Amino acid sequence: MPVPSPNLNPVFNIVRLSHVELGVSNLVASRAFYVDTLGLQVTFESSEEIFLRAMEERGHHCIVLKKTKNPKVNAITFKVFSETDLDKAEKWFREQLSPTEWVERPYQGRTLRSCDIHGVPIEFYHKMDRLDSIHQKYKLYRGVKPLRIDHVNCFSPDVDASVEFWNGMGFRVTEYTEDNESNKIWAAWMQRKGGVHDVAFTNGLGPRLHHTAFWVPTPLNIIDLCDLMATTGYLKNIERGPGRHGISNAFFLYILDPDGHRVEIYCSDYQTIDPDHEPIKWDLKDPQRQTLWGAPAPKSWFEHGTEFYGITARKSALTASPIIAP
Repeated sequence: MPVPSPNLNPVFNIVRLSHVELGVSNLVASRAFYVDTLGLQVTFESSEEIFLRAMEERGHHCIVLKKTKNPKVNAITFKVFSETDLDKAEKWFREQLSPTEWVERPYQGRTLRSCDIHGVPIEFYHKMDRLDSIHQKYKLYRGVKPLRIDHVNCFSPDVDASVEFWNGMGFRVTEYTEDNESNKIWAAWMQRKGGVHDVAFTNGLGPRLHHTAFWVPTPLNIIDLCDLMATTGYLKNIERGPGRHGISNAFFLYILDPDGHRVEIYCSDYQTIDPDHEPIKWDLKDPQRQTLWGAPAPKSWFEHGTEFYGITARKSALTASPIIAP
């Protein structure tokens, strides 16, 4: 199935991915991972939650960690261009027969909550508390020196349906993998901010969150993180990489936090700002699509994911599979 034509005039204007809210079982352990090891900055913390931002970000947070007995994902949140876009979004989601509600969220203004065609919980806001710039306060840089949140990747039981729905919101396909036997899309990368993706969808048991990614300055930062994790008790948390993807051209490392939430550390992709940017098609059986160079992705990378609260994942009808390392 071919990818849809880009929707260059969506009903409402999404700027970019803003933040992800994760449930965690132990705030002390999660703080040691996200703050002391990765290097995210604390903007608020209590005995029940921690708000974090990366070094280039002026908004109050890009990750929210909430203490819970059942670590799952509460929401993936996007920033929209204006308050008017929130009202337009509410109308659009109602037309798609998706539930909508206005929710209260700390440090941000009006927030709309809904879900996509498979139930992925998504929220939208326009105003968030702004903080002083810290990107040149180099004494604060530590760990992998994360600059900003970049994207999320979700397992989808029907990637074609996910792409069609998110195209309706104005997300444009930059690269995709097609299964030549079924002519169905196995994975797709979609963007709003002009990079390779703000959100991606991978075929599998879903909906579930596959990973949250942070942009870092250089590949050397990723190598430094590997050294740090290998000598501070996190060696087993390194799941895949480092290496370079064929898709997106990104230099990558995949790691798992103490609750098993997957995090990608990411740099070196490219701009896709032009409205006539043509999506790049990859064959599912091309081993360089997932790994231009480096070890093949392990089985866990295709199977392990984080559930969303209140959503039951279901199997995909598409059984095609890429190359999987033993």
